[in-house]
Amino acid sequence: MDSDILKGKLILVVDDEQDVVDTVTEILSDCIVHQASDFDSGIQYILSYTYDVVVLDIMGVNGFELLKAAVKRGFPTVMLTAHAITPEALKKSMKLGAVTFLPKEMLPNLKEFLEDIVLGGGKQAWRKLFDKFESYLNKHFGPDWKLKDRYFSEFIESLSKNQ
Repeated sequence: MDSDILKGKLILVVDDEQDVVDTVTEILSDCIVHQASDFDSGIQYILSYTYDVVVLDIMGVNGFELLKAAVKRGFPTVMLTAHAITPEALKKSMKLGAVTFLPKEMLPNLKEFLEDIVLGGGKQAWRKLFDKFESYLNKHFGPDWKLKDRYFSEFIESLSKNQ
């Protein structure tokens, strides 16, 4: 992708692990990155600025509450997690309006996902997640995870119809 897509974009990263915040900031070196390490700082940033993309940890910063606030403000929001890699956390992220969900192990792919989100005008990048990381999700959730919960199978089917 064109490396100028994210240049100068305002990104908020909220994570209680400073090394993750530093890594995301480094990956997004062409962007203006605001950093927060807790819920209170994160909510203040969300309420005070207009972001091109918000990247939230789930655990440690009350990420789902921050997600609600970011979505309410109209910010495309990516959920990033190491510990909440569960079908339940994925489903909750989807239902609350996140545009995608990335395990922290996939941080090297973050820039590519954000470029797609910015190019798509903030639209969801779920199709890319399910296509690119299907084997990863199957490994963590079990090979039949999409069949166990009708929500997932219907959601993924709707993505195919909207292509």
